Amino acid sequence: MWEQNSYTMPGSAREFMYKVYGWMSAALAVTAAVAYYVGTTPAIYTQIFQSPVLLIGIVIAQIALVMFLGWKIASLSYSEAVVAFMAYAMLVGITSASVLLVYTLASIYLAFVVTAGLFASMALYGYYTNADLSSMGSFLVMGLWGIMLAMLVNMWFKSPVVDYYISLIAVGVFTLLTAYDVQRIKRVGESLMMDPERRNSVAILGALTLYLDFINLFMNLVHLLGKRRD
Repeated sequence: MWEQNSYTMPGSAREFMYKVYGWMSAALAVTAAVAYYVGTTPAIYTQIFQSPVLLIGIVIAQIALVMFLGWKIASLSYSEAVVAFMAYAMLVGITSASVLLVYTLASIYLAFVVTAGLFASMALYGYYTNADLSSMGSFLVMGLWGIMLAMLVNMWFKSPVVDYYISLIAVGVFTLLTAYDVQRIKRVGESLMMDPERRNSVAILGALTLYLDFINLFMNLVHLLGKRRD
């Protein structure tokens, strides 16, 4: 799906990217609103975070939904893809409410500002650079697998120092991944100029990809910069 095509129309490519960023921003807004509501409503967050079965069920639903979107996006209608994406954003908002319970609002805002700055700068670089970033793909995928493996191992050892360095590496990986993904998504948009219906579905997939980059970058920066509540 993610292949470059020599046929390009810069104006249409920009329109495609605007749609990608628009849906990504909408999903982030949904996640933030749900996280704030859950995190400031004791009756809800107590029910969720004190019930391991319910919390695990929500996490499993998140994983299943994001996998479903990745695999079935081509067969979904535009409206179905949008609904599934927004449902996923809501589920992420529920689990992300834990951030509000652990860290101060000031440090969360700081992490968000830093995340937005890093994301924007790398997104602009990925869009405008003439350098081919495709060679970074395998390196970044290896980095992601390494991070996940280290997180699983550290669940056993529970080392704060290792946890800190995992987050530090993750920030670097997701920062680079943002530029890589933006260039990749831009090229997909250019290759689908003559297929508007498919471009709409792919725009949702692109928005999901960048949404995941932003969320993961934010969560790791919160861990590095966040100040815990007393």
